[in-house]
Amino acid sequence: MVDVIPQIVCSCILHCMAIQVGINMAYATVLVDGLESDNIENIPITETEESWIASLVTITIPIGSIISGPLMDRFGRKMISLLCCVPAIVSWLLLIFADSISTIYAARVVAGIAAGLSTVGLVYIPEITHPKVRTIIMCLVSAFVSLGILITCCLAIFLDWRKIAIVFLALNCCIFFSFLYVPESPYWLACFRNGMSDKKRVCEMRRSLRRLNRKQTMYEREYSRILEAYGNRTVSDEASESVVASVKSYYHSFTFPEAYKPLTILVVLFLLQQLTGAYVVIFYAISVFREMGGTFGRGLDENSALVMLGIIRFVMSLITAFYSRRYGRRVLCIVSAIGMAIPMFLAGMYMHFTVSYDENGNLQETMVEQKWLLLFFVLSYICTSTFGFVTIPWTLIGELLPVSIRGIGASLMIAFAYLIMFAVVKSYPYILRCISIEGIFFFFSFSSLVATAFVYFFLPETLGKSFADIEKYFKKTETRNATPRRP
Repeated sequence: MVDVIPQIVCSCILHCMAIQVGINMAYATVLVDGLESDNIENIPITETEESWIASLVTITIPIGSIISGPLMDRFGRKMISLLCCVPAIVSWLLLIFADSISTIYAARVVAGIAAGLSTVGLVYIPEITHPKVRTIIMCLVSAFVSLGILITCCLAIFLDWRKIAIVFLALNCCIFFSFLYVPESPYWLACFRNGMSDKKRVCEMRRSLRRLNRKQTMYEREYSRILEAYGNRTVSDEASESVVASVKSYYHSFTFPEAYKPLTILVVLFLLQQLTGAYVVIFYAISVFREMGGTFGRGLDENSALVMLGIIRFVMSLITAFYSRRYGRRVLCIVSAIGMAIPMFLAGMYMHFTVSYDENGNLQETMVEQKWLLLFFVLSYICTSTFGFVTIPWTLIGELLPVSIRGIGASLMIAFAYLIMFAVVKSYPYILRCISIEGIFFFFSFSSLVATAFVYFFLPETLGKSFADIEKYFKKTETRNATPRRP
């Protein structure tokens, strides 16, 4: 473990990009609640404006995500990591001086673009880490996202939304300067822009590799893996001479089984991830807790529940990172999805039998003293979702995709994931009116069961496998399917 300390340090610095993603999620509910309850600011909002504040980040993330793929392939992983901090800083400045809903919209749009550019981290980190520790380090991305959520939830107790924006402005400036310490990806230096035929880039690649792998045997093994990845790459350097040629080359790369098979798995996985509803509970946390009654007995209200949510997500993210190294991706995803289905079903049943409306439409509740039980079900759902299904799909992007399309493929996958997230988050207030919180809980439970079946039948294990091993797996499955059976 001592030999990979430089990789762990650099990865944790890069994971700081994920803190901003978590902040964007939790800040939505803090901002909406602050605007609704603060008469001093004089920025009134409607239900429609509330949904836009919550969802604008998710609809603009694909913009940053899509442009990050070509940019990270052309200018390098480190340069785009630095670039993603700039719009994040601008977004906080806009919020600090916001005096209208349109300025708040603009800030959320810019924040979404910044979060989309942070896609580079999901490509950068797997390329600078050893296969033995890559699984646990990639799982830490959820811990850093959860840390951003937790920081926001805790600050919301003491500060208003504008002062919180000042704190996050300072945080993003610190993150920007910390990125200067991290070396460029050796894989990018070798596999792009005539890497191995350019002596300067080869020397820079060796320096980066030496910084990340101090032990000679580790250095030599990783160097051989880079040479293997360079030999397997399918995007030619000549294709980068023109946009049309580059698009054609990428399209050709996507026709290989080691490209389209993992992409298909990831598309379905992200669709199911959003339909299980874990992100809805984060974006609308205070609103969800109020729909459940707002107070849960024993001194617990929606703000206390919000802090508990943040703590649970952070702690479970760390636990997930530890267990992912022992049990891998498949087991964690299956356990997580089953663990999401059960508490959501129980929460739906609780609402069904304890909540009703009289002839005048007034809410009537039974078992009021046991309402803490409902909070327990929802927090259990958050706990189990963070254990695998919220975490694992993001980490698989940097593992399943081949190096030749990893940049553009990752950006497309992130764009797709957040487009689905936008649709789910934006439609939540309207669906809530149609089927109530009870119906939403039942739907989340059913989606979790479907996710369990998909992972069991289609998701391969990546624990301890090199990038070359994963590519060979998808090539072999294609070969087996193409081979005719003998009578």
